[in-house]
This record gives sequence, C-alpha cells and structure tokens, in this order.
Amino acid sequence: MRDSIAFVPTMGALHDGHLALIRRARELSSSVVVSIFVNPLQFENPDDLAKYPRDISGDTAKALSAGATRVWAPTYEEIYPGGIERQSAGLIGSIFEGKERIGHFDGVLTVIKRLFELVDPDWAVFGEKDFQQLFIIKRWVQENQIPVEIVAVPTVRGVDGVALSSRNSRLSPSDLLAAQVINRALRSKSREEMLSTLATEPSFKLDYAEIIDEETFGQVNSSTKHSRGIVAGWINGVRLIDNMPMAEH
Repeated sequence: MRDSIAFVPTMGALHDGHLALIRRARELSSSVVVSIFVNPLQFENPDDLAKYPRDISGDTAKALSAGATRVWAPTYEEIYPGGIERQSAGLIGSIFEGKERIGHFDGVLTVIKRLFELVDPDWAVFGEKDFQQLFIIKRWVQENQIPVEIVAVPTVRGVDGVALSSRNSRLSPSDLLAAQVINRALRSKSREEMLSTLATEPSFKLDYAEIIDEETFGQVNSSTKHSRGIVAGWINGVRLIDNMPMAEH
C-alpha cells in the first residue's frame, strides 16, 4: 500500500505564497509532490507565455526547503502525449477571468486532469488568490467524482498588503506602491465604493470589480451567506488579480 500523497501543482516562479501551499501539504502528508509545468493551454497571449519566469533549480531548492519530498518538472510530451483531451470549465469558466482570458480555465482543468492521473494524490492544495480557479476545480472534482480532496489556503500578502504573485517580479517599486489600491478597494463595503477607490489610482486599468456569492460565483442576493470581492486589472502592462471575503471587512 502506497503512502498518501499531498500534491501542489505549480507553474514555477515560486514565491512565499507557493511555499505556504507546500507547508500546508506537509501538514497533510509526509509525502509531498510539487509539480512545475508552465501549461501553454492557460495562456491566451503567446507573449505572456514567453515572458513567464522560469527557474527550475531555484524553484526546486525553495520547494524542498518548504517541505516537498519530490519536485517534478514534466515535459510537454509527458503531460500531453499524442494530443490533448480538453476539459470544459462550463459557464463559470467564461465569466470574469474567463471572459478576459478565453479558454484559460479549460486549459487549467485539462492540465489538472492529467496531473491528477499521473500523481494520483489524496489531497491537492491550491491558493485562494486564484479564487475562480479554486471554485472551478472544486466543482469539477465534485461533478466528476474525482477521489482527490481539494484543500484551500488563504492568500499570502506582502507587508504592503499586495497579494503575492509570480507576476509581481515584473512590477517596479512605484508599480507595487500603486498596486496597493487593490487591497484598499477590496476592504470596501460595496461595489460602488470599490470602484471609487480603484479610480483613485491613475495607473490602474480596471478589468472588473465585483462582489460575488462564494457558493455559486453568481450575484449576491438575500440568500447569500458568504460574499467575496474580486478585482482584476493592469498596472504598467502587468495583469493583477485579488479577492477578499467580505467577512474580513
């Protein structure tokens, strides 16, 4: 009988947010697999794929120091041998992030399916920063009765309140200062206040800012128990996303 496996799928460029996922995985199991695979199906822009930071040796050292017992960097041929069996993220995969990044969540589910097949984990650990991704993966696992428990880890932030992201490495100090507006906006009490706060930062280009029902990813209504603010936009050519449960306000 094999040991139970806790799995952390990544695209590399590991930061403290990823290391928090690995530490959580180590709490679940003494066998922790971290994958590093830059999945081309998740990029609608070839330039964005080309610019994605890659540092296998550095990432491996970070992962092992955080508690990984195996770091696996599969090739494209290992993940997609003989073609691609595309998964569909459905309607929720076409709104918000899915509307701005056509096919992105289909690509996420397609690679997750293959990674789960190859690793056969008992748990898979994901961050709440990509909240729509987390929601879609949880729903897909439930609908397809995949025998993997999805474990969520709260967003890790810098001392400035900015959510950690691999893309942050492309931001200048002044860009990072501007990015703090997202955190301030997410602490608003309404969508109108959120939009007003974001508008105070001239270098921030808005994609969307909404408050959603965490259970449905739809609009909040009288039956909503848990709501969450979600924001996405651009600063100096770098796309940033963040979210926060309204209960934190």
